[in-house]
Amino acid sequence: MNHFQYRNGILHAEDVAIARIAAEVGTPFYCYSTATLERHYTVFRDALAAAGLDATVCFACKANPNVAVIRTLADLGAGADVVSEGELRQALAAGVPPARIVFSGVGKTRRELEFAVAKGILQINVESEPELELLSEVASARGVRMPVSIRVNPDVDAGTHAKITTGKKENKFGIEWTRAREVYALARRLPGVEVVGVACHIGSQLTELEPFRDAFLRVRDLVAMLRADGIDIRRLDLGGGLGVPYEHETPPSPAAYAETIRATLGDLGCRVIVEPGRLLVGNAGILVAEVIRVKEGTTRTFLIVDAAMNDLMRPALYDAHHAIFPVIEPAADAPRAEVDVVGPVCETGDTFAKQRPLPPVKAGELLAFGTAGAYGAAMSSTYNTRPLVPEVLVRGGEFAVVRARPGFEEMRALESLPGWFDRES
Repeated sequence: MNHFQYRNGILHAEDVAIARIAAEVGTPFYCYSTATLERHYTVFRDALAAAGLDATVCFACKANPNVAVIRTLADLGAGADVVSEGELRQALAAGVPPARIVFSGVGKTRRELEFAVAKGILQINVESEPELELLSEVASARGVRMPVSIRVNPDVDAGTHAKITTGKKENKFGIEWTRAREVYALARRLPGVEVVGVACHIGSQLTELEPFRDAFLRVRDLVAMLRADGIDIRRLDLGGGLGVPYEHETPPSPAAYAETIRATLGDLGCRVIVEPGRLLVGNAGILVAEVIRVKEGTTRTFLIVDAAMNDLMRPALYDAHHAIFPVIEPAADAPRAEVDVVGPVCETGDTFAKQRPLPPVKAGELLAFGTAGAYGAAMSSTYNTRPLVPEVLVRGGEFAVVRARPGFEEMRALESLPGWFDRES
């Protein structure tokens, strides 16, 4: 469920007309719904509680690192799962307590580890022996022992897109399942780390529960072995990955997901950490664009819009599907014609949809791209020297720009000419 609905023939975000935002902010822009964010978080949190789990929900900030989005979730009690110093700083700026922040990621630098240790976050999910040894060195220099979970790669096929699966042995993430015990033994000997748990994350946009169940059972077996080795495992970081409907998918409900955790791991007496990202923010956001022109080609019709692949990368990167619909509600019996919806970037890959049946749309009219709240603005760039698009947050009948569109002079101010150009002129 989301809070983007037609009212009197105009698409609204909660109580705000999308056309009004477009008139004041300009297109393209991202629009997020506070009510949808709140609903998705509370449904997920309550499902875990109903299953009797001692669970902490840490929002995966990589899905949408906007500080206002993070703050909205933090005010409901969410923690944060971060994968860079920048995301950690965003979470702290949004008011997430350090005791609810987990630092994941395969390539943490010394500087990032020093910053995380200094802030006293809940735990660091370690993904390799060199990282473990570096973290121990960093923490020891500060006279502390840093709580860690070691991320284990269970070699489970998540059945999702190859570019977003993370739990197979050929993926770069985590410690290979068969080597986990020896790495835990190393961690136990290091002076600057305190082993508190096991971490596992097998991928994103999962639409079946079976891969989760397979991975959780392997985690269960590992916990038994580690406890037999005398290691006190008291936290289980299970990652995220539960999918959302982009097209015809029917992902499991949060209640079914929570029951899978309870059935496989609920009797271990561990605190459970889960890290949903897309599930919380995907359907809470849309991208709004204006049609620049309709171009009639030899074999097809193109709707050229002012959003592009640099603004919403997922279709070009993953062949991802996003619903596309006019901001002005079409008549129920309006004819549909197959069109290619494309952007202005000089790449054939700058295509949002091919041969998509849409009602008649003219130049100057607005289109919305659905389920764009996750990995939309987060993955955007300035390719073709296009400014990053604004992000807007709606709450009830009001809205605010929570990331402004930079001007060209602001973009150019980040660049400079070397002195030799002046010397040679």
